[in-house]
Amino acid sequence: MTERKRPYRVIISGGGTGGHVYPAIAIANKMKEFFPDTQFLFVGAKGKMEMEKVPEAGYDIEGLWISGFQRKLTFKNLAFPFKLMSSLIKARKIINRFKPDIAVGVGGFASGPILHAAARKGIPTLLQEQNSYAGITNKLLAKSASKICVAYENMDKYFPKEKIVLTGNPVRTDIIDMEQKREAALRFFRLDPKKKTILSVGGSLGARTINESIIKNLDQIIAADVQLIWQIGSIYYKEFQERLIGLDLRNIRHYEFLKEMDLAYAAADVVISRAGALSISEICLCGKPAVFVPSPNVAEDHQTKNAMALVNENAALMVKDNEAEINLVPEALKVLFNEGQRETLSQNIKSFARPHAAENIVKEIIGIIG
Repeated sequence: MTERKRPYRVIISGGGTGGHVYPAIAIANKMKEFFPDTQFLFVGAKGKMEMEKVPEAGYDIEGLWISGFQRKLTFKNLAFPFKLMSSLIKARKIINRFKPDIAVGVGGFASGPILHAAARKGIPTLLQEQNSYAGITNKLLAKSASKICVAYENMDKYFPKEKIVLTGNPVRTDIIDMEQKREAALRFFRLDPKKKTILSVGGSLGARTINESIIKNLDQIIAADVQLIWQIGSIYYKEFQERLIGLDLRNIRHYEFLKEMDLAYAAADVVISRAGALSISEICLCGKPAVFVPSPNVAEDHQTKNAMALVNENAALMVKDNEAEINLVPEALKVLFNEGQRETLSQNIKSFARPHAAENIVKEIIGIIG
């Protein structure tokens, strides 16, 4: 990396979900490693998780009054033109005031107005697309972007081929070298090292289908004498805590939210998860056999496309959302006790890992700024 006379000024915009927010923070953190005096401004959507998580990470953020256009008929769409106009006006003011060297979009509604405003001012833009299916915001912004950093092959069906750089998705670095943490992880969760362990996660908010599949088949898990680390999620935790009263929970560790995800991955022999881009990137990096349950409630069913990119290479297993209550736990138990299959899945999923994604994206940013 080259020296620079004045600090870089970088806007990072997007969010709405952890799959957008955490890669954005990872990019900023990595750039800070190389250029500690870089000045950042994040721009998110008011009321979304980035307005809380970004300040927690130590960065300034401004919120736009913006949300997506609903695909079904709803009164919420009546406010969309006003939200869009308000956000475009505020985005122009932010660009004029902050004067960034580059604007980085990580997906989500807020990245649309801010990158549009930056491009109109002649400020270079970079997109980071986490999924195997491009979101509508990034597809609209691609024409004016200098570079588009992607996590999957064959993204030229959505973006200009000459702009695409295969970088992978930035993730937390503490999930590298999982084997070295296994003993500490088993102690932390008070688990028996002689027993096999399933990790079930459905995101910070939780996943109803995964939670129902676990609780309705808990007898199978108990009968198999395996251990379960279960992140229920903030939306469902109170309800499921009550439903667990009176059950045999000696081998069950259930939580509202797991801050120690590195230890959870280290302790796990098999992971059950939704198929969001961030979850997949983390599981690839730690090389764990996984059973994915794609959420059906996402744009263009992109989680199924994410999962199938791995399933087609024998790097993961997938259970459809509407079949999960019957098939998910049996499928997880089957692979848990098949050492050969676990080893194959583990080796194959590691080939999708890109541990230097954040660094590669920062190099692209610096290359654009010059």
